[in-house]
Amino acid sequence: MLDFIFLQAATAAAEGPAQQSSWSFWVMMILIFVVFYFFMIRPQQKKQKELQKQRDALTKGSKVVTAGGIYGNVKEVQENTFLIEVAKDVVIKVDKGSVYVAAEDAQQQQQAK
Repeated sequence: MLDFIFLQAATAAAEGPAQQSSWSFWVMMILIFVVFYFFMIRPQQKKQKELQKQRDALTKGSKVVTAGGIYGNVKEVQENTFLIEVAKDVVIKVDKGSVYVAAEDAQQQQQAK
């Protein structure tokens, strides 16, 4: 592949400076996009999928922490929300997008695998 790029660059150099700058611009843009995809976009998508799997696996009794830092246990799983017990007889309703598996619960899940 590099040989192809160098061959194209040499051909563009022989054609003239206007043709070379246009060709090299597009090659650089494509290379930048590839680097962004493999080093930024793809890993973020993998993290999001893993986080979604963890949220889907939460059941009654799972230990969780909210985005606001509130620790509790899942009392009930609903379509878009969780009911979380944060203290005895204190239950809050939290959106699924702001709930994460608690660190100690996540470690237990990793050890079970």
